[in-house]
Amino acid sequence: SIVLSSGINAEYGGDSFTSPEDGYDVTLKYDLASMDEDKDAVAKKASLLKRNCFAAVFEKYFKMQEDETASEKMATVHYHEEEAMYISAQTDRVTVIFSTLFKDPDDIVIGKVFLQEFKDARKAHQQAPQVLFSYGEPPRELKGCPGVQQGDNVGFVTFVLFPRHTNPANRENTINLIHQFRTYLHYHIKCSKAYLHSRMRSKTSTFLKVLNRAKPEAMTDKDKKYGRKAA
Repeated sequence: SIVLSSGINAEYGGDSFTSPEDGYDVTLKYDLASMDEDKDAVAKKASLLKRNCFAAVFEKYFKMQEDETASEKMATVHYHEEEAMYISAQTDRVTVIFSTLFKDPDDIVIGKVFLQEFKDARKAHQQAPQVLFSYGEPPRELKGCPGVQQGDNVGFVTFVLFPRHTNPANRENTINLIHQFRTYLHYHIKCSKAYLHSRMRSKTSTFLKVLNRAKPEAMTDKDKKYGRKAA
């Protein structure tokens, strides 16, 4: 998009090419032999390419909210296969909605617990953004938005960002945190499942030891001769 292209060009200058390599959207090219800059700084900047692509879109809508201008339509960012992020600006807030696909029914159960913690966190931290979530049915903000995935295994997570989150002093940190929310969520779901499985294996091992101790000992020929019973 025009917003993304202008944002990448502004961030990377002459290193960004309008005609990327086949199969890619952006290509960065550096001449190491003639590089005068700190190579570690350049490597770090290149590693933030994905983050800066997201930032180009966020900054546009944060600026609209700062100018108290409501967006006419919602921006759609297809950040993962069959998943998308939707952004809109109002005069007093910016709404960010993630649609995410849960391929395992267990992920939905664990995800609900995890997202409920996000929602309840605002009770203890009043400065935190408002978090809403639903499954299957898209939130009303997406009504009329084309291409929205629906189904029992599709979750929608809404972040309501207020001026204290989008102002120039905090917007960089907000972008750093929110752009990787999908990765953060699914990482913790996988970690929770791994922990549950490890506890189940440990408990199963304990039960097997108890059962093995409860097995009667085999009678020897000497025991049979004197009529002893196995313990």
